[in-house]
Amino acid sequence: MSDALSYRPKTGEIPTSPGVYRFRDETGRVLYVGKAKNLRARLANYFAPLSSLHERTRRMVTTASSVEWTVVGTEVEALQLEWTWINEFDPPFNVRFKDDKSYPYLAVTLADEAPRALVTRTTGIRGARYFGPYPKVWAVHETIELMLKAFPIRTCNNANYKRAIQSGKPCFGGQIGRCFGPCSGLVSIEEHRVIVNEFVSFMGSQDRKLINQLTAEMKDAAVGQNYEVAAKRRDQVRALNAVLEKSAVVLRDSVDIDLFAIDQDELAAAVQLFIVRGGRIRGVRGWMVDKELDLTTSDLIDSIMLTAYGSGAVPPREIVVPELPYDAAALETWLAGVGKRKVRLVAAQRGEKAALLATATQNAKHALMLYKTRRSSDFVARSKALEDIQEALEMPSAPLRMECYDVSHLSGTNIVASMVVFEDGLPRTDEYRRFSIPESTDDTDSIYRTLTRRLAYLIPDEEAAPESEADATVTRKKFRYQPNLLIVDGGQPQVAAAARALRESGVTGIQLCGIAKRLEEIWLPDSDYPVILPRNSDALFLIQRIRDEAHRFAIMHQRSRRKRDITSVLNEVPGLGPARVKVLLQHFGSVTRLKEAPAEAIADVRGIGPVLAEAIHRHLRA
Repeated sequence: MSDALSYRPKTGEIPTSPGVYRFRDETGRVLYVGKAKNLRARLANYFAPLSSLHERTRRMVTTASSVEWTVVGTEVEALQLEWTWINEFDPPFNVRFKDDKSYPYLAVTLADEAPRALVTRTTGIRGARYFGPYPKVWAVHETIELMLKAFPIRTCNNANYKRAIQSGKPCFGGQIGRCFGPCSGLVSIEEHRVIVNEFVSFMGSQDRKLINQLTAEMKDAAVGQNYEVAAKRRDQVRALNAVLEKSAVVLRDSVDIDLFAIDQDELAAAVQLFIVRGGRIRGVRGWMVDKELDLTTSDLIDSIMLTAYGSGAVPPREIVVPELPYDAAALETWLAGVGKRKVRLVAAQRGEKAALLATATQNAKHALMLYKTRRSSDFVARSKALEDIQEALEMPSAPLRMECYDVSHLSGTNIVASMVVFEDGLPRTDEYRRFSIPESTDDTDSIYRTLTRRLAYLIPDEEAAPESEADATVTRKKFRYQPNLLIVDGGQPQVAAAARALRESGVTGIQLCGIAKRLEEIWLPDSDYPVILPRNSDALFLIQRIRDEAHRFAIMHQRSRRKRDITSVLNEVPGLGPARVKVLLQHFGSVTRLKEAPAEAIADVRGIGPVLAEAIHRHLRA
């Protein structure tokens, strides 16, 4: 099948050197830019048989009509050239970063004759040094107010600065002591620059050495009865201590790191950056990443580093990431060139940094969930998603009511299934249902059994079997609403099992599909090829959300049932409390396996001795 790509170059024509490659379409537009340590080995992955490629990669290579490459000397040069071309050509198949909100920064315009401090949301000011981002704009203003008490540098705009130079009178900030007044000559430009450098140094390092120095000067002035200077140093110390206390202490005072956390699925990723200076979180920033191709975490980290530091931001000496990318050495070299000092990439495995990474990861998970929820909750987006689903699945009308089914089990035991309901693109939690499957051969059999039971409630009353329970009528009313679309979690086998249940029930007018998690493909009954919804389309986001909700609901039921099952059996054994029951559950997984285990195997479990093991074994056998 790879022969279908007529533009495929001969293997011998591709060099084995480091380089950057570009895929172009028929019009010459650049579709994708990538780098490689070995161009021949990397490009060979794109020209593998089409059936073996990820769906989105297959779409890219079949859309392209040519590939070209540029050889460079090192991996670092490849990294730099890749970043340059991504910014220049904006390729549609490369990852796209979007700030999840607009963040305020504290900026110092070091390129100006008399640098000034200002609050800005723009990160492209030439020669400026940025601090933050801050979660709220008032936090930046508060920081500037405190810092000006210790370092009275210029804050006025350029118009006021020029007016003060022409008149020889200080601006308002200079008159009230918030600025030393370089515009009116109260201090020279050089003296003002020294104060600015101290301002930037403290904001960048959050080092207490300056506070200790000012404290010593305060004491010396007091001993020399120079109380005016002593009071000034006291106010400076208080201001700087207040700046330090504004952030929570999370690590040792000497720790300066940037910490990146990632949560991702097949189509999108959420990135959280914690900026830690002096052991305190000084800023938090988040991005949402739209992924066109199937990327590894290593590839994603490469793109994150280029985005975070490619626009002039200065990296700290240490950057914590979820895992080290394969080209970590080249990235460190590039980052060292950006920061003008040695930079180290670290994958936190344990300790305080790993704990902070776990916190940042929780934020990333929430951001990704919120991103999807907002897209599917917006009325316009929901309406468009339902219309797109209708068109893609060739339905006669939009699927205003959708039901999704998922199966959960523990190594073939404790099998349960879930049913979740979405109406008008929103969840109807009051109509969620759970099913217990007594025996099943595999997931397809479980899907068949579950849908057979659910579809029985849609059979007309005269055809339905008589109900025996008192609340059967109420249950039938809740189950009676017929869905427009049934979704199962899985590919062709699961869809075939669901189609058999639908066919045998005799119920008509319901569309059926399945979503295969690996490639996020939509499968229809009796179809040899999947339906591919556009990347990041509202339709695919909605179907993903329904599938994820069904999976969550099934897992929750399976866990609660498993816990209730084992607890009810074991709570009568003397000496067996909740903690030991939990250990047994983790070790054996189910009562069935525990019943089959000999007393010696039970005694091997942590916290269970031979005597208690014999009592458990005897109780279960009885």
